[in-house]
Amino acid sequence: QVQLVESGGGLVQPGGSLRLSCAASGTIFSTDIMDWYRQAPGAERGLVARLTSAGSTNYADSVKGRFTISRDGDKNRVYLQMNSLKPEDTAVYYCKLTHFNSLGLRYSYWGQGTQVTVSS
Repeated sequence: QVQLVESGGGLVQPGGSLRLSCAASGTIFSTDIMDWYRQAPGAERGLVARLTSAGSTNYADSVKGRFTISRDGDKNRVYLQMNSLKPEDTAVYYCKLTHFNSLGLRYSYWGQGTQVTVSS
């Protein structure tokens, strides 16, 4: 069983920065895919950033050039560095881990989320 715990959210002024952290416990594989999602009030949860086992990254168009996803394999942590924050970045941010077993079955795990509020 995998558990994910996010931290690092808070209130920040427009143009500011935050770094979110996702601590993973349990059986973690280097082949697991790590994602950051976010959900604003009244909106659907959407993908913000993805980090694959091969080290490739994907970002939502709205955050490209401002957000960076990274992983510390030794500490089983995934980070989301968020720069030049805008009010529209305000949302609950969730960490997600996707694991594929030897049969190709997919297992997904979510954290509880951390609130990010960008406001002056």
